[in-house]
Amino acid sequence: MPRPNSTAVSEFIFEGFSSFKWQHRLILFVVFLGLYFMTLTGNGIIVTIILLDRHLHIPMYFFLSALSISETCYTLAIIPRMLSGLLRLYQSIAIPECATQLFFYLTFGIHNCFLLTAMGYDRYVAICNPLRYSVIMGKSACAQLACGSWAIGLGMAITQVTSVFCLPFCDASVISHFFCDVRPLLKLACVDTTVNEIINFVVSVCVLVLPMGLVFISYVLIISTILKIASAEGRKKAFATCASHLTVVIIHYGCASIIYLKPKSHSSLEQDRLISVTYTVITPLLNPVVYSLRNKEVKDALRRALGKKPLST
Repeated sequence: MPRPNSTAVSEFIFEGFSSFKWQHRLILFVVFLGLYFMTLTGNGIIVTIILLDRHLHIPMYFFLSALSISETCYTLAIIPRMLSGLLRLYQSIAIPECATQLFFYLTFGIHNCFLLTAMGYDRYVAICNPLRYSVIMGKSACAQLACGSWAIGLGMAITQVTSVFCLPFCDASVISHFFCDVRPLLKLACVDTTVNEIINFVVSVCVLVLPMGLVFISYVLIISTILKIASAEGRKKAFATCASHLTVVIIHYGCASIIYLKPKSHSSLEQDRLISVTYTVITPLLNPVVYSLRNKEVKDALRRALGKKPLST
């Protein structure tokens, strides 16, 4: 039950980066705006090139284009309001808007986790079972994996949002973050949130530990197969096809795990806020930079689109 003589809250206020001086906030605004522009541009180029170039109409790039679209939607849910908050202190947000932001943030964030797992499975089949790759990773299988990832994200997001916003919020209204996230919101509830924290932990385990485990198993099998390749050049080429995906996976799961799997006793909202900058601003940029623009096939496709000759092998 809510505390007696408490006042119901109709809107929240983001603490954001209010502890920073205005000069520092202005610098952060310029840096984050630049990174955001590069993220939108890079992901837009990736999706366009993959759609237009028939050489890239294979499962690996289908998942890459899906990840680019998902990352773009993910950043749209968070970054525009964060940029506004850097210029205007203690920005307010109505409870329905906060619930909407949390819903889209969780939907696309969880979708990304399982999409990266699907991409790991794609690499496993390509390297460990190449003769049956086209049969196993057909159009239907790719569509099912992509839609399944989205459905899991949708279901988990509905569970989390319902769990959080069924709680009463009273008196305290300042969110110690720059967007609506589960843990900062639970701290504002004026009732016991033990059950909600258990739900949050279970969901976090399902969307982080399970995909990480599947990716780990995939790469154990991939590395075992690669080490059996006789030629050094063959091993190098096989490793190269996985390196970018593995880089993105480590950073994506690593940052999210630090925040969502950390025990409550070791939880610091200030620390979580700084880490959140990494996976809301920087990680989405890794998709076009690390995974795609350093990829020879994508660069060749871009050169063809610009009317230039592909790079020599």
